[in-house]
Amino acid sequence: MSAPKRSAKDAGALTGTEQRAVKQAAAEARRTAGGKNTEHDVLAAIAAMDESDRAIAEGLHTLVKRVAPDLTPRTWYGFPAYAKDGKVVLFFQFAGKFRTRYGHIGFQDTAHLDDGTLWPTAYAITSWNQANEHAIEGLIRRALRPR
Repeated sequence: MSAPKRSAKDAGALTGTEQRAVKQAAAEARRTAGGKNTEHDVLAAIAAMDESDRAIAEGLHTLVKRVAPDLTPRTWYGFPAYAKDGKVVLFFQFAGKFRTRYGHIGFQDTAHLDDGTLWPTAYAITSWNQANEHAIEGLIRRALRPR
């Protein structure tokens, strides 16, 4: 899968997929403010994914529920996301959303992953396995540590 091509003329413009994601995020923000963007929405988003993305999202969801039950599941730009005090800490940007080669697990600035003056905040993932689960568990625990 490849990302939609852009001409030099519209290089700064959002693609149709990106425009839909922005509209989706606005609707999700309204639903979140009304207390209606819930785990049910996350599970529905996961169920709609293709098989490889769904396996990763299900693994991540199960892991978050186990190691960080205080995080609130919600959708964010259509992605399964997990928030603390109303702010997204981590999310899974699945490959099928923007037709990319791989998805990634991303951490927002609310995650405490700081390591000097340069550190990764997104991790490409192509499958859910025990080694990846262990590594991601460490990242989640680190992201939630007190400052």
